[in-house]
Formats: sequence, structure tokens, C-alpha cells
Amino acid sequence: MNVNKIREDFLVLNRKIEGKDLVYLDNAATSLKPKSVIDAITSYYTEHTANIHRGVHTLSQEASEEYELAHKNIAKFVNASEEEVIFTKNATESINLIMYSLLNSNFFKKGDKIVTTIMEHHSNIIPWQYLEKKGLVNLEFVNINKNYEIDEEDFRKKVKGAKLVSISGASNTIATQNDIVRLGKILREENKTAIFGIDGCQTAPHKKIDFKKLNIDYIVFSGHKMLMPTGIGFLIAKKEFLEKNEPFLFGGDMISQVALHSSEWNKLPYKFEAGTPHIASAYGINAAIKYLEKIGLENIEAHEKKLVKLCIDELDGKNGIKIYGPKNDNHGGIILFDSKLNCHDLATLLNDQGIAIRSGMHCAEPLVSSLNKEGLARASFYLYNTEDEVRFFIEKLKDILE
Repeated sequence: MNVNKIREDFLVLNRKIEGKDLVYLDNAATSLKPKSVIDAITSYYTEHTANIHRGVHTLSQEASEEYELAHKNIAKFVNASEEEVIFTKNATESINLIMYSLLNSNFFKKGDKIVTTIMEHHSNIIPWQYLEKKGLVNLEFVNINKNYEIDEEDFRKKVKGAKLVSISGASNTIATQNDIVRLGKILREENKTAIFGIDGCQTAPHKKIDFKKLNIDYIVFSGHKMLMPTGIGFLIAKKEFLEKNEPFLFGGDMISQVALHSSEWNKLPYKFEAGTPHIASAYGINAAIKYLEKIGLENIEAHEKKLVKLCIDELDGKNGIKIYGPKNDNHGGIILFDSKLNCHDLATLLNDQGIAIRSGMHCAEPLVSSLNKEGLARASFYLYNTEDEVRFFIEKLKDILE
């Protein structure tokens, strides 16, 4: 990877913050967008603005073709069929779609069990809490071990009898990259029928996903963390799962026929895509997929691991810094750390040096608050971050703490 060449495509990196060059280390929250993606989105508004589907005029046909191409590209990107690719606003909506679809289909019965883990983002906790508050299910959380990885024995014990198991492919805090294939085998040894779902928000931008080989029922992820615009997310789910369950949103485009007192649902994937979608994002999706495939996810993952190793070697256990995460190759491109300063004060002082990190609970309060009730600092990396930037971050972090 020629990182310096890549950086030329990200115009926001030319900005100065407090008179300093921007060092953007908040990629787990959202990624920057390359010029090709921005230009593609602009082209929709300047050349192709129209609503999609059923329009016979040229602009509508052009927009519809680009929107369908985005479905094809995402399907190919994760090795799924086009019918299995549902567009949503974000991963949060995707998980809510799953929850409400199952609820509308009377899938859950009083006393059913849902299992997730204590490392989850709020988006993979609160929807299931809602069912628990309704008195429908019991929610159980798998613990992590001393190396910040899923406790497999606890996982094996708790998935027995579960109706649904929903876990993250990679943590947005402790950076643990879970072995989904291995966990899936353990699940099926103990439970043949549970729905198995994955929050792939911190996986899809960094690591190749093969939906068929993972042998899961669904995976969700967001576009904005992988060079795409905000306001677009994805639910990839098995065709048979989508066919037998009810929709979540109702209205235009998710129907094939409507009478005054009855309606018939549209074919997949449109059954779950009600209303006018974020059409401009389709143009951004296609440009972003092209960009990521040109670079290669395997190269991005290797680059991030190099930056993480540099941080761990230079920071962990020094200047009062403690880094939380697996001490092995399962550590993804995130550094979650504690220091003698309040995390928000530290983030503010780093911002004075042009360095953007995240501070607080990171939408994972159950885990983060158990490590520090005041919150933790987080630096996260992507394809355009350089070793020089990371060394600058390390230097300024040490200066502040000294």
C-alpha cells in the first residue's frame, strides 16, 4: 500500500486544526471519504436526480440502474445473493429491522432466551432489552476472559436453549476480532436451531467477509465506516430467513399489490426497503467498493495491525498508560486506553495538536464503565493513516502525560 498516494484522495486531510496538520484517528466512529466517492454522490445531484423504480424517463432509469448496481456490488463484496442484501439507514436500523421483523412474525414466546456479549455496542443490546422489557425474553450476556476475548466456556453454556444469539464480529472498544466460524461451530454443537447474527460494523471495513462460509443467519454493517456516505447501512440475511418473516417498515416499494383492505409484499430485497431510499448513497457505495477492492482489504488489515503494534510497543505500561485488548493477533485496528488524565481532557489536549481521537463510553457503556467509570480514550486507524502520524500521536501523548 502506498499510503502517501492514498492520502491524496482524502481532501479533508489537508485541513489544519489549531494550526496543526490534521491527524485523524477516529475511524471506528466514521471513516473519511475519498474524492471519488464525493464526486459520485455529487453526480447524482447534478446529473441524475430522480426517484427510482417504475419511472420510464431517462433520469429515473439511470438512478435505478445505479441503485441496483449497488445491491449487486454489496452482494459480491460479501459473497451473498442480491436478494439477501437489504439497504437500511445504518447498522442500528438493521438490527432493529431484525428485532421488529421477528416480533411481527410472533417468533418470540414468553421465556425465550437471547444471548449476546458484554463487549457489544449499544445497538446490539438495546433492541433486545426492549423485548426483555416487554416480558417476552430473558437476555443473557457472555463474559470475556483476561485477554479480552469471548469466554468460550461461558459462551457454550449460555447458548444452550437460546432462541437468538447476536454478537459482534469485532469490538469497537477492546478491538477483539471474534472467530465467528469457531463460535458458530460451538453454537451448533449446543443449539441446532438458534438464529445466529453478527454485528459486522468493525469487520466489514477491514476484513474480507464471506457470508456463505460464515454460516450465519444475518450480518449488519454501516457504510459510513467504510468510505461510504452517512445514512446507508446493510442487512445481509439468508433468503429463507427474509422470506418467512414479516417486514418492519410499511409503505411504498415494499408492496407488489394494494387494495383498500389488503396488500401483498414485494419480492426480495424490496420487501424490506419501504419508501424512497438514500439514492445518492448508491453512487457512493459503488465508488467506495471500487476503491476498497483496488486497495485490497487484506492490505488494509495488515497495515492497521502494523500501526496497532507500534502503539502497543511504545505505549502500553508506559507513562501510566494501560491499553485494553487482546495481546495477540486478534487485536484489530483500535487502541482503547486509560491514563492518569480524564479521557475527555486528554482528547481536548490532543486536539490542540491536531490529533482527533474519541473519548467516553463509545456506545459500549456496560464494558467501558467496568474498566473506568469516567470513560476511556480511543484511537482507531484506517488505510490513510501513516506510521509518521502514529509516531506523532505517541510523542504528543507522552508529552501531555509527562
